[in-house]
Amino acid sequence: MKYYITTPIFYPNSSPHIGTAYTTVAADALARYHRLLGDEVYFLTGTDENAQKIVRTAESNHVDPRTYVDGVVKRFKELWKALDISYDDFIRTTEERHQNVVQQIFTKLYEKGDIYKSEYSGWYCTPCETFWLENKLVEGKCPNVDCGRDVELLKEESYFFRLSKYQDALLKHLAEHLEFIQPVSRRNEMLRFIESGLEDLCVSRTTFQWGIKVPFDPKHVVYVWLDALINYISALGYPDGENYKRYWPADVHIMGKDIVRFHAVIWPIILMALDIPLPKVIYGHGWYLTKDGGKISKSRGNVQDSFELIQRYGSDAIRYFLLREMQVGTDGTYSEDNVVERLNSDLANDFGNFVSRSLAMVVKYRNGIVPCPGQDGAQEREVKALSHEVKKAVEKRFEACDPAGALEEIWRFVSRCNKYVDETAPWVLAKHEEEQEHLDTVLYTFMECIRVMAILTAPFMPGLPPRICALLGLDEGIIRWEEADQWGILKHGLKVEKGEQLFPRIDISQYATAEETKTVELGQTQDQTISKAQDQDQKELTEPPALCSEFEPIKEEISIEDFAKLDLRVAKILSAEKVEKTDKLMKLEVEVAGVVRTVVSGIAKHYAPEDLVNQYVVLVANLKPTKLRGIMSQGMILAASQGEVLEVLMVNKDLPGGALVK
Repeated sequence: MKYYITTPIFYPNSSPHIGTAYTTVAADALARYHRLLGDEVYFLTGTDENAQKIVRTAESNHVDPRTYVDGVVKRFKELWKALDISYDDFIRTTEERHQNVVQQIFTKLYEKGDIYKSEYSGWYCTPCETFWLENKLVEGKCPNVDCGRDVELLKEESYFFRLSKYQDALLKHLAEHLEFIQPVSRRNEMLRFIESGLEDLCVSRTTFQWGIKVPFDPKHVVYVWLDALINYISALGYPDGENYKRYWPADVHIMGKDIVRFHAVIWPIILMALDIPLPKVIYGHGWYLTKDGGKISKSRGNVQDSFELIQRYGSDAIRYFLLREMQVGTDGTYSEDNVVERLNSDLANDFGNFVSRSLAMVVKYRNGIVPCPGQDGAQEREVKALSHEVKKAVEKRFEACDPAGALEEIWRFVSRCNKYVDETAPWVLAKHEEEQEHLDTVLYTFMECIRVMAILTAPFMPGLPPRICALLGLDEGIIRWEEADQWGILKHGLKVEKGEQLFPRIDISQYATAEETKTVELGQTQDQTISKAQDQDQKELTEPPALCSEFEPIKEEISIEDFAKLDLRVAKILSAEKVEKTDKLMKLEVEVAGVVRTVVSGIAKHYAPEDLVNQYVVLVANLKPTKLRGIMSQGMILAASQGEVLEVLMVNKDLPGGALVK
């Protein structure tokens, strides 16, 4: 089957930012999913370069418009490459292939009588490229909630498109195709707008010359919203191109909610006038807002440099955050604290920790060789049944253009995999000879879970499957969607390796965030922000105190008031790894009352990292932080020792992390 998906074409009046990136990442996830299904996908993106705002921005930078947009378009393409965007075509409205089609269509609509010449008098907002009636202005300014800037009164000879002629036809189409505008909230907005009455649209300008000339009246330039929307068919070679015949109508036009009106009203009416089939779905997603509720936009000056974020956290991680946070029909909230919290919780703790623990146990108990499984038990059957359920749910979410919902479904499976580790406790099975076949089944199931997780997340994080395949000793050919709920695919005898953490935990204290500094200097380097954190570090210690080799005398008595100064808490160990170049030190990430902190403990000789994860221990929570081997340790894990024997004090799991120890 064919699948044609488009992003809007973006204004190249400045470099792309993280808000811009969401649309393209979401479209890319949908395109990658359909490729996994075996569909023949055509994914289009590009830039809208024939606008008055481009001219003014270029003038303010003292360059000609073409030179200016060439530089910005280069940045767009660099960002899409950094984010692993798999577009099939990148169209620029300054290209000849686009200009020719626009002129053909303008002439055809004029000859049909749907375009006519008249005089326009009205209020124009250059940043929005939109004309407004005076009664729509807010205190004499642009009524767009994201703008509010000055408008200018224009009076000039113009060509008009008979938008009003097709109002009833558009309403009829909406009534017959409830799926045409999504989500439902956008559809309702557009219905109200159309039912309030459509006016004919001004489709040419004479006050500037940057743009596509009206072929039979060259003093006129085609208005940007007639010009830009045509890109969706000009890129395909309308009217005779093979791609046009193959891929049109589009399956999904995806865009931000602020431009749904143009795509849901002007674009379908243009197509109706040309007797061209309408696209199947117009999908308008929300905006990314800052924590104070403001939209991330260039005009507000609150944009986050996308390249800096990718360099800091990685493409897959940023893609995951953007797609997970934007729920259907709502706006998402962006802050760097949100990014770190989401990445640590979902990618490091849930996904990465499961992969690391599972591979480590195959390496430890079976020398890195995937064992031959025995008979499935109830737990294995439950995990496998869930994979089938989740795969179907993810498919439905993709059909609804809901990547956030799809990821929520996938994380149901990821969470179940982590629970399966706790239930089966391989470290216990390994101690009993009669449990070795059961252990083989458990370890094999771990490896299959990792394979399934790689397939399910492939559309969202395309850099992840190759890394997982390398760990499992596979080539990327294993990533086939139809096998996302099939089991027994991996052959026993494969050699696996633990490798590096897929998603190391992030220490937010390394970075200057908006919450910490009130203002963020965009473009600040990672080294600069780390140095700020390091300036606050205490003097580094080389090793923690040595363990007692024999009984020590009981220390002098203290008062109950002295004891009350200690804050002892139950803490859940989320991850554990040995500190490099030491024999004793173990770096632990622990959760205490919903807060994650790092603790360095001298227990590495006595415990393997995988034996500690998801265990509940007692933490001295109010111990003054100190630096051990370059790692800031925030507390102390309690343990009992005698000679060479040491045992960490652990508590019943029924007690939540953060419970007070009295």
